[in-house]
Amino acid sequence: LFLIINFSVASTLSDTAYFAGGCFWCMEADFEKLEGVSEVKSGFSGGTLENPSYQGNHEGHYETVQVIYDSAIVSYSDLLDYFWHHIDPFDDQGQFCDKGFSYLSAIFVGNESERNLAELSRSNIQSRFPDQTVVTPILEFTRFYPIKGKESYHQDYYKNNPVRYKYYRWSCGRDKRLQEIWGNTD
Repeated sequence: LFLIINFSVASTLSDTAYFAGGCFWCMEADFEKLEGVSEVKSGFSGGTLENPSYQGNHEGHYETVQVIYDSAIVSYSDLLDYFWHHIDPFDDQGQFCDKGFSYLSAIFVGNESERNLAELSRSNIQSRFPDQTVVTPILEFTRFYPIKGKESYHQDYYKNNPVRYKYYRWSCGRDKRLQEIWGNTD
């Protein structure tokens, strides 16, 4: 007598991607507007220091967002295109008014397929702007450290502090510079 059990697990088509684009408040706000993205978390990635923190030491890490998305609605290539249009890919000092290593842009890839798509997308951006140098690197993903604990106020900052967030974004010149580079993208 054989008993066959069918373990049918509901499959969600969610995948995860990691991007650094300067201030994680702004990247979180931008990606959460994209259809097919279910959640975005702010944190750090790219460095070797364990448990980096915003007020403490995060040396060697980029401010990074973890993007959880439904690949049946939005593809990784779509995310890459969206990412490029929400950063300044030519700034080798940071992003907009935020300067320093942790504010540099980067794409973190988790496998060869993501690397190939990221390299193709970067090549397309470079072709579109032949007189400028795209400085955004494509890096191997290692680990993501979400902001947590006493610093949790950084998660959903744009929702929880809309006036302060909008003032910061405006005074930093982010949207003005994006308009200069990309034109109207929304």
